[in-house]
Amino acid sequence: MKKEELVIGIPREIHEGCRCVAMVPEVVKTLVQRGHRVLVEKGAGEKAYYSDDLYSRVGAEIIAFTEELFGQADVIIKLRPPLYNKNTKKHELDMMKPGAVIVGFLAPTIQRQIVEKLVENKLTGFAMELIPRISRAQSMDALSSLSTVMGYRAVLLAANFLGKFFPLLMTAAGTIQPANVLVIGAGVAGLQAIALSHRLGARVEAFDTRPAVKEQVESLGARFVEMELPEDVETKYGYAKEVSEEFIKKEMEAIAGRLPRTDVVITTALVYGRKAPLLITEEMVKLMPPGSVIIDLAAERGGNCELTRADETVVEHGVTIVGTVNLPAMVPFHASQMYSKNIITFLRHLVSDGQLQIDSSDEITSETLLTTDGQVVNSRVRELLGMQPLTNGAQQDTAEEAEEQDKGE
Repeated sequence: MKKEELVIGIPREIHEGCRCVAMVPEVVKTLVQRGHRVLVEKGAGEKAYYSDDLYSRVGAEIIAFTEELFGQADVIIKLRPPLYNKNTKKHELDMMKPGAVIVGFLAPTIQRQIVEKLVENKLTGFAMELIPRISRAQSMDALSSLSTVMGYRAVLLAANFLGKFFPLLMTAAGTIQPANVLVIGAGVAGLQAIALSHRLGARVEAFDTRPAVKEQVESLGARFVEMELPEDVETKYGYAKEVSEEFIKKEMEAIAGRLPRTDVVITTALVYGRKAPLLITEEMVKLMPPGSVIIDLAAERGGNCELTRADETVVEHGVTIVGTVNLPAMVPFHASQMYSKNIITFLRHLVSDGQLQIDSSDEITSETLLTTDGQVVNSRVRELLGMQPLTNGAQQDTAEEAEEQDKGE
C-alpha cells in the first residue's frame, strides 16, 4: 500500500429496517480522487437507490464478502452502531483489523458493549453523535442532519394517521378548521416539524426549555408556549441538560392544559446519555380528543409518552401513539446523502497528507474521539458511564474493568 493511500470501507448496514448507506457515490468519488482506496460491500447502497454500478463508476471496489471488507479497511464508515452480524456470526467490531478506525454513530451511553469491544480490540472510535455544536463543526453535524429527516417524516406520519385535514379549508360543505399541532422540543427535529406543520396549514404551538429558541419558533409561524424557564438548560455545545423534577412537573402541567384541544403532539425531548424525560402520562393521553395522534421521536430512548412502545404503533384511549425508531430509513436517499456530506467533511478534518491524524488539542477531534489505544478517552462519556476521570498516569481501561464497573452500577 502506498504511504498516502488510506483504505476506507463502507459496509452494508445490517440493522433491521435500515435502508441508508454511510457514503453515497458522489462522496466516494471525492475520496478516490484524493488517492484513497474505497471498498464498498456488495449491495450496501441498493436500498437507498445507489447501485453497485454507481460506486464502481467512481472508482470504488465492490467487495462481496463482509469479513474481507472489514479485514482490509483502515477506516470503517458506518451510520448505525456496530452489532453482531448473523451471516458472519461475528460482531462487526471483531472483524476489524487491529489498530483500525471506525467512524459513525456508536451509542456509547446506550450500548456499553460497543465501548467494551472497542477497548478490548484496541480500536479507535469516533462517535458522530458527539460532534460539538460549534460554528466550524456545523457541516459535520450528522445528528442535526438526521434530526431534520426525523422532523420532516414525523409530520407526514401524523398527517397520515390523523383522520382530519391539516389546513383550513373553505368548501361547499362548510368551513373546516385547521388541525392543532403541539411540538415539544424545538431542537433541529422540532423546528423542522414546526415548519412543515405550518406549511401544511395547521395551527402550531411549541414548547422548549430553552428560552433562546422562542424567536426561532415564532419565525416559523408557531406560537411559543410561555412559562417560567430555568437559565442553565444546555451544555456549552448546545445539547440539552437534565432539568429538575419540579420543573418537569410544571412543564407537564403546561402541556396537559393544551391537550384537550390538540390533534397532534410531536415529542422530541432528549437529554444526551440519559433516558428520555417522561412528559406525557397515561392520564394526560386521556385528555386528548378521540382520533388524536402522538408521534414520539424519543421512542428509542424510552419515549416522552408513558404509553409509547419502541418501534410500534398502538392505540390507547382513542389516541394513536407512534413509536417508530428509524425514521431516516423512510427517506434513505436524502438521509444517506446528508450523512455522507457530514462524514466527508469530518474526514477532511482528520486526514492530513493522506493519513488519519489524531490531534487531541483540536476541540472537534477531542470531543468526538471515544476510544483509542485500548482506553476510553472521552471525558464526557467516561463520566456518564461512571468511570474515573483520566489522569496522566492513569492505567488503560480493559474490557474486564469496564464490565466490572457496569456490574457495580
